[in-house]
Amino acid sequence: MEVIHDIAAFPNLKHAVVTSGTFDGVHIGHQKILRRVTERARISGGQSVVITFWPHPRLVLFPEDNNLQLLSTIEERIEQLRAFGIDYLLIIPFTKEFSRLSSRTFISDVLVKTIRTKVLIIGYDHRFGKNREGSFEHLKSRSQQYGFEVEEIPRQDIDDVGVSSTKIRTALESGNIPTANQYLGRPYAFTSVVEEGNKLGRTIGYPTANLALPTAHKLIPANGVYVVWVKLQEERFAGMMNIGTRPTVDGTKLTLEVHILNFSRDIYGQSLTIEFVEQLRLEQKFNGLDALKAQLAKDKEETSRVLGFS
Repeated sequence: MEVIHDIAAFPNLKHAVVTSGTFDGVHIGHQKILRRVTERARISGGQSVVITFWPHPRLVLFPEDNNLQLLSTIEERIEQLRAFGIDYLLIIPFTKEFSRLSSRTFISDVLVKTIRTKVLIIGYDHRFGKNREGSFEHLKSRSQQYGFEVEEIPRQDIDDVGVSSTKIRTALESGNIPTANQYLGRPYAFTSVVEEGNKLGRTIGYPTANLALPTAHKLIPANGVYVVWVKLQEERFAGMMNIGTRPTVDGTKLTLEVHILNFSRDIYGQSLTIEFVEQLRLEQKFNGLDALKAQLAKDKEETSRVLGFS
């Protein structure tokens, strides 16, 4: 997949099959559209193209809203789209100026002149251009004028999977990992760097890798203890993760700590990808480190059971 950040650098394609959207999370609803795009491109001998935007439009249009939590960073989104065999990804910088483009200007300048679109595939509720004025009906009625075919993914096809980015965020914010993963079609994950911690875990037999908080606006699941897979470069390990403030030791700030089962390497400064499987329990305050250690033993046993090791 060729990733293009500059509209002016977009190549001259003979038969571009295109879709457009923010694609936050690239969930199973998005995946229906992506599969149709690649299918149409394959049938026609053309090229599949995805147009997306960064930063997320809401971060630009509503900068005072600090509550927006994203399912994927732009780097994650690129890799998620790459997995579907897309040929070209055009990332358009989303600015206030760009947001004022009318739908007709977007169609003429981007879809027609830049990409030379031959087929445009959109979800049934997709809108674009200033004030979301562009619609399937508008495109369909002017398809001959614009010189490309318009295909809409039917409402039933999208509604049948019952998924939206909002539903996934809600599931993660309540610790409902299986529902989020079902809607995503893969485990929810984030990547972060291992930092120096206070090394308390190793004193009770459960050393942890302390992770830096992910980039701003990347959603962190609800506080609690989780069964996770831990990816270190090409290796994958079982783990249990705590998200919270560590109330047993009177902690006050949010920390991300993962205990990797049967692991003893020094990995400070390295990146780990955490894939969430299930929430074991909510974070709680224990009556001292001995009580915490006893609970961690139970958590480890349950983690092994969930991941199929016992």
